[in-house]
Amino acid sequence: MSAHQTSTHSRTRVAHNAPPPKPRGSRRLLLLRAVLAVAFSALGVRLFFLQVVDHTHYAKLSIAQVREDLTTTALRGGIYDRHGETLAVSRPTSIVIADDFQITNAASQARAMSPLVHVPVAKLTSLLSEHSGYVIVNNELDLTDGRKVSSLLFPGIVVQNSSVRTYPDGTLATSLLGGVNAAGAGSAGLEYEYQKVLAGQTGITREFVSSSGVNLPASHSTVIRKAKPGVGLELTLDSSLQYVTERDLARELSASDGLTGLAVVMDVKTGEILADASLVNTKTTAGVLGPISTWGKNVGVAGVQQTINNLAFSQAYEPGSVFKVVTFSAALQAGLITPNTVFSVPNSVVVGGRLFHDAESHGLEHLTATEVLAQSSNIGTYEVGTRVGEAGLLAQVERMGFGQTTSLDYPGETSGLLVNATDWYTSDQVALPIGQVDAVPAIQVLDAYNAIANGGVFIEPKLVRGYVYADGALKATASSVQRVVLSKSVDATMVKMLEQVVLDGTGTNAIIPGYSVAGKTGTATMPYPGRDSLLTGNYNATFVGFAPANNPVLSMIVVIERPESDIFGGTVAAPVFQEVMSYALHHYGIPSTGVEQKPLTGAGASISSDVT
Repeated sequence: MSAHQTSTHSRTRVAHNAPPPKPRGSRRLLLLRAVLAVAFSALGVRLFFLQVVDHTHYAKLSIAQVREDLTTTALRGGIYDRHGETLAVSRPTSIVIADDFQITNAASQARAMSPLVHVPVAKLTSLLSEHSGYVIVNNELDLTDGRKVSSLLFPGIVVQNSSVRTYPDGTLATSLLGGVNAAGAGSAGLEYEYQKVLAGQTGITREFVSSSGVNLPASHSTVIRKAKPGVGLELTLDSSLQYVTERDLARELSASDGLTGLAVVMDVKTGEILADASLVNTKTTAGVLGPISTWGKNVGVAGVQQTINNLAFSQAYEPGSVFKVVTFSAALQAGLITPNTVFSVPNSVVVGGRLFHDAESHGLEHLTATEVLAQSSNIGTYEVGTRVGEAGLLAQVERMGFGQTTSLDYPGETSGLLVNATDWYTSDQVALPIGQVDAVPAIQVLDAYNAIANGGVFIEPKLVRGYVYADGALKATASSVQRVVLSKSVDATMVKMLEQVVLDGTGTNAIIPGYSVAGKTGTATMPYPGRDSLLTGNYNATFVGFAPANNPVLSMIVVIERPESDIFGGTVAAPVFQEVMSYALHHYGIPSTGVEQKPLTGAGASISSDVT
């Protein structure tokens, strides 16, 4: 057999010994089994990692779906007057919440809960039947009743701690205190300014809740961090004096048909604000001046309400003749005049193309500096101002505190709008000395006069005497910053000249029997918003002063905006000063100075005009 044959035979034998080829379907089945085996192996590995390796991680995720860390609002600090009387306080309450998806018999549960949550059965049945998942049943429930409801474990009912802000004296001092919003945070006034202090520190409570935010049945709350109560405020305010100030201001505002009125009483030596009233007469149309925001409740006089913005700090106005104290104090300080310096005063002058005149027409008069101030002569004041000059006037404006916000940093406080050397016009040589060109808030006017009452020492106003802690401890605030603005001799002269304004000038309606009073009136024209013109027939009437003049204890400013029945500061604002200051002097037991002059009445009560 040849080699070729042997090879062929051999291949033939091998072919006969091989197994028969497998069907195609069998191979697919094997492949599927292999794929399934790999898949199940992968699932097993993944399951091992889920249940063993990553068990802790996914357990946390699972719990996190129903666990929620809730912030617990701290009890807000109270606000008190200088004698400890409560002006604002947060009362702890319980808030009752229902998950009505968990309630099977609303009517039956309502009958059981009604006496505890103080909601009528019919209304409560409706609330428990809403099927919204989150219904507030009562958000001001007494704590005792809240504990009873919680202990009875009503299905779908959760009781949480809450609080409600109340003001025991109603509307008293609301324009100063401000208020809180629906979330309980300060929204205006001192409530807003001291939000962080009053609010305290929120706590953290861990709860297990449903998707609607209501606690799961049989679950328990855990306190992670206790809430820290807020710190209260003891104000410089005197509630009794505040009431009298608001009452008398409201009556005058209504009687004169004025739009707004403000009055602030200050302790001369400390700068402490004892009363701060800011009111609006809603019966008087604001017109082009725009609406005045209010708190919506009358203060005891129909239509007169508390303003949301405290006007003594937030509203700048051209002060008129009360600003003349800048001119006279600058001239006295520089030795340019004495109280007896005589000026020849015509009825009018033209300066910088503008005509200026006194409020009442007259021929050439010869008046001493004291008479110029007492009669509030615009032209006489201009003549005093010319001796001081532009630089001297601008420097004195700044020295007396105008154009600078107070250290109080009260919400919405304005620094005012002042003319300066850059935008000085020739006519400003008349306009500035008589209080026409500068716009300032009333608190700055009071601060300047308080400095004169305080022996020439300017003192920053103060509203907070101390902080009241949850344990009852009181931490006093620092004394107000002071600075000298007038020498003692010049200051004493200014006091005497301001006394003559009240005794024999435009301010006789501020006379208080038994006490000496010093002060100044102002009746200022009002610029038309957005125009280079005036609001015809509209004025701001002001009186600012202090008493007793020989040893000042209290200072005060009153501003009535747009009075209609009478427009003068001496006849509209001065009487409010007289009434409030009379009460305050007796209230604090200030000894009489023996002055017997009484306010003028009848025909002799007419006083000269001080319109600028």
